Amino acid sequence: MAAKIQTSFCLPTFSIPTSKPKPYLKSFTIKASKSISGRKLRAAVIGGGPAGSSAAEALASGGVETFLFERNPPSVAKPCGGAIPLCMLEEFDIPNHLIDRHVTHMRIFSPSNIAVDFGKTLKPHEFIAMLRREVLDSFLRSRAHAAGATAISGLVTALDLPASPDAPYTVHYTANGSSRRSLAVDVVIGADGANSRVAKAIGAGDYACAIAFQERIKLPDEKMAYYENLAEMYVGDDVSPDFYAWVFPKCDHVAVGTGTVRSKKDIKLYQRGIRERVKPKINGGKVIKVEAHPIPEHPRPVRVRGRVALVGDAAGYVTKCSGEGIYFAAKSGRVCGNGVVRASEGGDRMIDECDLRREYLKPWDAEYANTFRFLDLLQRVFYGSNACREALVELCGDEYVQRMTFESYLYKKLARGRVLDHAKLFMNTLGSLVRSKVVQTSMESFIL
Repeated sequence: MAAKIQTSFCLPTFSIPTSKPKPYLKSFTIKASKSISGRKLRAAVIGGGPAGSSAAEALASGGVETFLFERNPPSVAKPCGGAIPLCMLEEFDIPNHLIDRHVTHMRIFSPSNIAVDFGKTLKPHEFIAMLRREVLDSFLRSRAHAAGATAISGLVTALDLPASPDAPYTVHYTANGSSRRSLAVDVVIGADGANSRVAKAIGAGDYACAIAFQERIKLPDEKMAYYENLAEMYVGDDVSPDFYAWVFPKCDHVAVGTGTVRSKKDIKLYQRGIRERVKPKINGGKVIKVEAHPIPEHPRPVRVRGRVALVGDAAGYVTKCSGEGIYFAAKSGRVCGNGVVRASEGGDRMIDECDLRREYLKPWDAEYANTFRFLDLLQRVFYGSNACREALVELCGDEYVQRMTFESYLYKKLARGRVLDHAKLFMNTLGSLVRSKVVQTSMESFIL
């Protein structure tokens, strides 16, 4: 299913206004003055997860004066399966030593506990990389700092909006949990998660959030060996009414978790459900960490306003059906950071909202909007009832389904198949739904 560097850093402090932040002005859409005299464009990146770190690295490498805000120490991470696609390893130069497990076998369990092995079509060099978020996030932050981004360890408490198109944004934050400080910048990138303060400051609108809950369980060696290169997914009303539960292997433990948007108050009940399903496999294990966090269900209504852009979970870039967010967080941060660098000509000119829309939103939506829509459709079709989930698991046994799924997931492009194969898949899908009585029940409801 989108964690964080303690560094002491002294900045000039500004007086903190006692008045409330000024309302957002429509005049921000007016072209801002493009000249910057005697300095570089200044950008604040709020949040040091994959989205924020990737944005900060791109900005600093491109010549923009960059400040990366992070509130938590490196050991803190949100609950996350920690799976990343093969293409991310090369695209983001992720070193092999960060990977805990090279998963080559996936097993999905239906509500009635029918198991289907998922991964028969993987090529010898293909695998799903499993890692810990605290390890990945720390590495990406360190790389952003090495590129020239200034680390600020502190909690951002407010963002004051400018009174005119050329005026700065003011970021207010508390350093070391006490002293209050502020920083004036030209551009703000909000990478501060589902409860983004940056999104609230610019009136980006709300979105539905799921809750993810995960326990890390250290297993005896003989039981850990079972998960050497295996990851498991479980579907059913007992583990989630609208998502799936997982058991993903890490270096010396497994991550056991689940998520839901429909019934967040019952998340601990669903966690007990997945623990019960896997009880024989985790007996004797010791819980070493418990994590819970909100996860966005769809993109926000507004992702760019003025000289502020949202990326990662703050923008809502978590896919339905799979709940994947790490790659899309890092990718959106990099696309946005590179867009600011291009628009500002390496930090030498001011940018405006039109620049952010052209250089960030337009290419992002062109590349990934259809992927998000397609996975949303799959979740609506297959996660609505236990009958649908039984059909989903049956379909997962089809090698064509597996090939298309892994090609799309591993390389982040919707796989293209032959028309005849698509037609066959459509008929197989209908057959699975009929055998699970999904179509029959829907037709009876329609007739009534």
